[in-house]
Amino acid sequence: MTDADILQTLTRILRDLLGDQSITLTATTTRPDVPRWDSFAYVTFIVAVEAEYGIKFNLADVESFETVGDIVKQIETLKS
Repeated sequence: MTDADILQTLTRILRDLLGDQSITLTATTTRPDVPRWDSFAYVTFIVAVEAEYGIKFNLADVESFETVGDIVKQIETLKS
């Protein structure tokens, strides 16, 4: 599983969640970069990511994620 694979999956999840197929996530994407990615959508996104990968982020991690790249790194850590 590469960073690109994870980014592709995260992009798919967020596109489905927000109903916007134009979204493309990169490692440097932040929530304010994506229209309608508010705090409620963020929580829903995190739950969907956890389900997709069969992982559980701890609350401190979820609160500390600043970029999508931070999420990717934590997925890699939890899956290794």
